[in-house]
Amino acid sequence: MRLRQHSLSIFFAVIFVLALVGQSIAGLFAFNEEQLAHGAEVVTWVQFVTSSDFVVDVAENWQSEYLQFFLFIFATIWLVQDGSPESKKPGHEGTGSDEQQKVGRYAEPDSPKWAKATGWRQVVYSNSLLLTMGAIFLLSWLAQGIAGHTVYNQEQAQHGQELLTFGEYLLSADFWNRTLQNWQSEFLAVGSMVALSIVLRQRGSSESKPVGTPHREGAISPE
Repeated sequence: MRLRQHSLSIFFAVIFVLALVGQSIAGLFAFNEEQLAHGAEVVTWVQFVTSSDFVVDVAENWQSEYLQFFLFIFATIWLVQDGSPESKKPGHEGTGSDEQQKVGRYAEPDSPKWAKATGWRQVVYSNSLLLTMGAIFLLSWLAQGIAGHTVYNQEQAQHGQELLTFGEYLLSADFWNRTLQNWQSEFLAVGSMVALSIVLRQRGSSESKPVGTPHREGAISPE
């Protein structure tokens, strides 16, 4: 019964692991094909998944995904889209009152401990989702930069070209090409979800309004 209660998280955890393993295997074959084409030695799976080539590909996807969620969480505090279930109703922008958020003296008996607290603990917990998404984004972006710098300089060395410092690489076209090609796709996906959910429906999904709900109606207003 408890597995069923957490089936959504379990489902995405399983397909994430399967996709990551699949990427590592496909990436290994592609990497070794390139190694053979250049007369270099092939590597094992363990060597590949601990290499900068694999890390940079994983990190550049992770950072864009977490940037997407970070910006979406932040934007939906202050910005609205009339008719979209992904948005609060117009007129309800902002962080909400303590009573609406059930914090401090308005907390319920089973509310999280830090929601009942005051001062910095309540501030931190009130923004903990945004802070966590932002931290994961920055760490993933840093990992992308470090791994990408290593890969770039390896390729430069193979071709007898000048190596870049880490700072120079962060300003390079290679770094920003890797970064922006992921960002634009994430922004398009989120924007499409917000806009299309105004007029399109998916019966039974929490990401959709009920099928018969008028287009102009969006999310339920906070109490």
